[in-house]
Amino acid sequence: MTKDIISVLLSAVAGLAAAGIAMPFLLKYCRVKGLYDMPNARKVHQHAIPRLGGIVFMPAMLVGLLCYLFIDSNGFQGQFTLKTSSVLMAVGAFLIYIIGILDDVISMKASHKFLIQLVAAAVLPFCWLHINNFYGLFGLYELPFWFSYPFTIFVILLVVNSINLIDGIDGLSSGLCICILAVYVYLYLQMDFTVLYAAGAAGLLGALLTFFYYNVFGNAKKHTKTFMGDSGSLFLGYALAYLSIKFAMNNPAVMPYRSYALLLSYTLLIVPTFDVIRVAIVRKLEGKAMFSPDKTHIHHKVMAAGFSMHQALCIILCLFMAFCVLNYVLYDCGISASWIVLVDVVLYTLFILLMNMLAKFRQEA
Repeated sequence: MTKDIISVLLSAVAGLAAAGIAMPFLLKYCRVKGLYDMPNARKVHQHAIPRLGGIVFMPAMLVGLLCYLFIDSNGFQGQFTLKTSSVLMAVGAFLIYIIGILDDVISMKASHKFLIQLVAAAVLPFCWLHINNFYGLFGLYELPFWFSYPFTIFVILLVVNSINLIDGIDGLSSGLCICILAVYVYLYLQMDFTVLYAAGAAGLLGALLTFFYYNVFGNAKKHTKTFMGDSGSLFLGYALAYLSIKFAMNNPAVMPYRSYALLLSYTLLIVPTFDVIRVAIVRKLEGKAMFSPDKTHIHHKVMAAGFSMHQALCIILCLFMAFCVLNYVLYDCGISASWIVLVDVVLYTLFILLMNMLAKFRQEA
């Protein structure tokens, strides 16, 4: 266990170092090529910012993963078996990564992006990685594959787009993902057969820490600030969807039965997924196009209530932690998952109503 912890920590350090080395060169490339995210009425930043910071996530994660494999196999002296399912999942992740880069560089239609996301999402359940058990949520337990397959695709698309759409202020998407990945590193370290996933998550976590520094503390005028862009947010969403479904799936060959598995994965993703669901419902009720840009996301709500960007970041991260603590306490007290979900929906709705009320008071003042 101690060796695994050290190996995973080194994976995180390798990911952090790889991103740290690459970032200055990437920022210089963006300046030379003019690859900037320009300010407009919908965005909160006031300066042109390089938008390819997230392009380092996938390579840095792979560096971290290779570092772990090198240590674990004594310098690659052991034999590795590469399964077809692993190759297909890598293809899905690469598709998501590539469309993110293309959108950052040449801009793609939202419908075209969604179509490729759908193809990438369909890969995971095709490789037999799917949500196959509700563990008593809404009275449901083992799920038939005819339901599990499309439901898993829906969840993947939901998570991918929620991470993408919540990336609206400095540090929010990366900050949430750092917290989520840290939890998954810990969880996957607890089981012998899943340390590899902990190492991958740790490598990505290290890259995110580097990005977070440049994104939150960088200076646009000194060309040390960057955004992750779709290349980063879409890949992050896909990685989190994979880790979440892997943990939530009931697969005794890999992990023992855990009645809390689905609830835990759901809890970690409450803030981004609830936000995108709420926005989608509001747009539908108002007759707007599903992909139409607006300023109704949670970070917009908090800032409209009178808080600064950094205050909004802290408030939303605290909201994430509050949901994690609350759900843990409720589950530990024996409250059923169905009631916990209902409590979460009510509290999230109250939080949004509070932000709306504060914004209204601010406008009338």
